[in-house]
Amino acid sequence: MKDLDGSFSGFLHCASGRGILHNSRILSYWSSLETQLNAFYPQAWLQVERGKLSKLSLQSSSSSIESLIKVPEPSILPYFKPVDYVEVLAQIHEELESCPAHERSNLYLLQFQVFRGLGEVKLMRRSLRSAWQKASIVHEKLIFGAWLKYEKQGEEIIADLLSTCEKCAQEFGPEDIATHFPEDTVLDAGTVYDTCAADGNPVSKHVTFKINDENIVCDKQKISGLSAPFHAMLNGCFTESNREVIDLSENNLSPSGMRAIREFSNTGNLGEVSPDLLLEILIFANKFCCEKLKEACDRKLASLVSSREDALELMDYALEEDCHILAASCLQTFLNDLPDCLSDHRVVEIFMLANKKQRSIMVGHASFALYCLLSEVSLYLDPQSENTACFLERLVEFAETDRQRLFASHQLGCVRLLRKEYDEAKRLFEAAFNAGHIYSAVGLARLSHINGNKQWSYDKLTSVISTGVPLGWMYQERSLYCDGNKRLADLEKATGLDPTLTYPYMFRAASLMRKQDVHAALAEINRILGFKLALECLELRFCFYLALEDYQAAICDIQAILTLSPDYRMFEGKAAASQLRTLVREHVNNWTTADCWIQLYDRWSSVDDIGSLSVIYQMLESDAAKGVLYFRQSLLLLRLNCPEAAMRSLQLARQHASSEHERLVYEGWILYDTGHCEEGLQKAEESIKIRRSFEAFFLKAYALADSSQDPSCSSTVISLLEDALKCPSDRLRKGQALNNLGSVYVDCEKLDLAADCYINALKIRHTRAHQGLARVHYLRNDKAAAYEEMTKLIEKARNNASAYEKRSEYGDRDLTKADLDMVTQLDPLRVYPYRYRAAVLMDSHKVNEAIAELSRAIAFKADLHLLHLRAAFHEHTNNVLGALRDCRAALSVDPNHQEMLELHSRVNSHEP
Repeated sequence: MKDLDGSFSGFLHCASGRGILHNSRILSYWSSLETQLNAFYPQAWLQVERGKLSKLSLQSSSSSIESLIKVPEPSILPYFKPVDYVEVLAQIHEELESCPAHERSNLYLLQFQVFRGLGEVKLMRRSLRSAWQKASIVHEKLIFGAWLKYEKQGEEIIADLLSTCEKCAQEFGPEDIATHFPEDTVLDAGTVYDTCAADGNPVSKHVTFKINDENIVCDKQKISGLSAPFHAMLNGCFTESNREVIDLSENNLSPSGMRAIREFSNTGNLGEVSPDLLLEILIFANKFCCEKLKEACDRKLASLVSSREDALELMDYALEEDCHILAASCLQTFLNDLPDCLSDHRVVEIFMLANKKQRSIMVGHASFALYCLLSEVSLYLDPQSENTACFLERLVEFAETDRQRLFASHQLGCVRLLRKEYDEAKRLFEAAFNAGHIYSAVGLARLSHINGNKQWSYDKLTSVISTGVPLGWMYQERSLYCDGNKRLADLEKATGLDPTLTYPYMFRAASLMRKQDVHAALAEINRILGFKLALECLELRFCFYLALEDYQAAICDIQAILTLSPDYRMFEGKAAASQLRTLVREHVNNWTTADCWIQLYDRWSSVDDIGSLSVIYQMLESDAAKGVLYFRQSLLLLRLNCPEAAMRSLQLARQHASSEHERLVYEGWILYDTGHCEEGLQKAEESIKIRRSFEAFFLKAYALADSSQDPSCSSTVISLLEDALKCPSDRLRKGQALNNLGSVYVDCEKLDLAADCYINALKIRHTRAHQGLARVHYLRNDKAAAYEEMTKLIEKARNNASAYEKRSEYGDRDLTKADLDMVTQLDPLRVYPYRYRAAVLMDSHKVNEAIAELSRAIAFKADLHLLHLRAAFHEHTNNVLGALRDCRAALSVDPNHQEMLELHSRVNSHEP
């Protein structure tokens, strides 16, 4: 934990006297932060102020070198992280095949937690949607519907856009609570009881109820039918049965209330009654066991809940008077108001203080799901808050299965650790670890280190590594408790097992920077930035560039950071990235609009996506058309696998559109990117009716080509792209249109026309057209030319892992292997190289090696194709249980994959 406060001070020490710290405004800014930073060195700071800390002093000052940018320890993730997630997914899938309907939602919730631990956002959302769809009670429907809405914060616009296309996004709409509670469960009013007096004689027809000074005449038979107590009072051996006038003045019922009850007894309907009167009648109905009347009040009140204030007032009545429909309606209002409602202590108290009976009224048997959602939201808002801790305490309390309990205990342990409640954190981590959540050993190791027992932490992780299949996080964690070569060796092992872990790259890069090996340090941090755009890695590289006084590169990275996260704070949250950018900006030349377009064109052509993002960020500060720029930004972000940021940019493009036809195009892309292809096409057509534009034709062609299975639609797509190319646009977009047109011509086997398109695209520097042209060469049986064409792309493109992968199709076996090994080195998340190598090994009858190659990637990436191939290998070797496990796990990733379903069915028939 000692490294947590070192990054900022390291940055200060590595900046030179001639550099950024000599600017008065920046110096003033650093000074204002001085008191906030624990790792400040006053003597070194004074040297900087006097201009005495130069670059040369870095070579002679060991303290400065040692304090060079340090890397925070990796966070302990408050997620469910089973050692063998494939086995857990397979178990969940098996249970889903045979479990009762009421257990399915909780199983999908567990599946969601597994995918959460793997960082698979799309799969998480699909699991939540499945939990929502399979909900057996209304409370689960409310919880998972609200969770889906919470996960899609910022996407509310999609529902609005769908409504303009006369389509409803169901998960965004409120549930009709009353329909989930059948009305026929309670007998109709006035039809329940005999109406004979205790002596067997018919009762008189009317009875008068006196309330204060008013008399309300009622049909005695109808009133007596409201409940057993009324029947007994009016027809039994009570004195009231012989009275014509009964005084109800002491029952907190107004004359208006009694008249409404009379109306209900006659018609079965309450009519138009004020909320206050409904509450009065509800309490009376509950007191006299008038179940049908109570249900009518319950339903009527539930329909009146329209705001948080309504829900707060009425929830108390619902819990006190046992009104399930009203309670569910209030719950829905609270949940649909997440996360804002958790800032209201009155709402929080309802969730915190509800006893067992009240909880049953409010949420049925869905307590675990409810507090899972509340904990999730509260963790995001403030993991150290009292609310978070209390919600997680409830989550542990309401866990019904061992898996729920260990997951909840681990989460609460993480929060207790953050709150420095170490004894309680230890107890919780131990409980989770002993229940089988091996990842909780990380929490135990950190606590031991805090208590000064570093060796115990090292030994604990060594024990974990030796008793099962080692994973990357195990070596990463153990590296924290050793030094020198042992630490570097563990970090190399961690990267080999899980290349997605950012800490090893950052630590190695910082270590190299301390040794003044600048090029190696940059190369190391660039390794991960080549396939994973992690903000903390961009921040570290920004610091490197700043230390080197390469302000142009520094501004590029900080603008990329701000594009991805506009409110990002650097150096452990102590400094706003936007403020740092303002200060560094003073040290770079200002570009004109023309300069920016030239820079964007150059970077786009060299497939420098981060550089392109930075240029667009700078252009957005000018008076240029912002809609177009935000749209370009969204394209880059999608290419960089940042879908949430891309959607934010698309929405900004829509917001800043300069015309209606332009806005319709952006709305079309928003709909298309969220899976609503037909509605996206509709928006494109509406835009074309207003004005024929490049982007409208391009969108229509793109969506049509992607959605239609009809081969005849190719001619339509070609026509649309030709229309697009006739419209004004810049060369960046025209190059893309030519590239797409070439692809359609290839699919239609019109190779000469395709080649013309690709060559014309290359003339305007659309670099990716090399890939299309290579395909044309290959289809003309010229593999050598195809290989050479892809080599040109590799040489030009800054991000070229995909180019190596594509080139591998055109070389001989040795060249293919070399290219695919390079792909794995550049982007270990690309799965084709693992599949290829495994297939080659399988062809060579090296079964164990083939399975090991697939398992290497499966360990850190839940990929359908990898699991499918490994299942097929297991089937081939008659390992039925292994094949069945992988089939079930793969179907958890994609339940509708036809080949996977067929393999699963085949393997399942051979299960012992």
